[in-house]
Amino acid sequence: MKLLSLLFAASVFAQSPNLTTLANPAIPFTRPAKPYVILRRDSIEAVIVDNSAVNDAVLPNHRAGYSGVATFSRQMPKAVVVGLGDPTFDADGRTIITEYDRFVLFNIYFPNGGRGPEYVTHKIAFYRHFLKVAQGYMQQGRSVIVTGDVNTSYAEIDIARPKENSNKSGFMPVEREAMGEFYTAGLIDTFRLLHPDAVKYTWWDQVSRARERNVGWRLDYFFVSPDLKDKIVDAQIHDDVMGSDHCPISLTVKV
Repeated sequence: MKLLSLLFAASVFAQSPNLTTLANPAIPFTRPAKPYVILRRDSIEAVIVDNSAVNDAVLPNHRAGYSGVATFSRQMPKAVVVGLGDPTFDADGRTIITEYDRFVLFNIYFPNGGRGPEYVTHKIAFYRHFLKVAQGYMQQGRSVIVTGDVNTSYAEIDIARPKENSNKSGFMPVEREAMGEFYTAGLIDTFRLLHPDAVKYTWWDQVSRARERNVGWRLDYFFVSPDLKDKIVDAQIHDDVMGSDHCPISLTVKV
């Protein structure tokens, strides 16, 4: 058994010994020591990996600047699965599943429902289809780790102004209920498990300069399957790291 360190960033943040991105190469970020896996999303157009020991899986969207995900790993995955197996949910380049000996890792950019009711409906359908796929792995006895921008704040503690945003996509009851199905299925919110009373956010509106007032939303998560619950070592939100409207999150787990 060894420590597995994972970092998720919902935008490109940093130049590092292992990874340099063309989108924002000058913003420093002190990461967890030698992370095993680095994940990111958003507008993937070009990535340079400086260390040949880092393996990558990059899934751009066909619409430039819209979405996309990438996973960088120190160990070559046994398999890389692109998408959730349904064109309804795979056209935007939102999902990479990488399979390793001891775990399966989902890197997902979940849809945003902010453009209207039909987008909320699609978002909830995406949630449920993802969950079906994740449950399939868990039913096979696989350890599952899920990370990404879920685009929903689950509880009132996860959003600075819950009452004002109760009818806004990202905190609507129907979205929160759909996200609650993750927990019913056994997935564990690692940050909330270790920090039940912590008030921390991962996204702030840039237009209103909300980060200066810490008026934020917790939209980015690491979930694990029940068998990994007692193996979680650390889960953090790095809200001191600037460079995007999101901040990075990290997870350390024994596998």
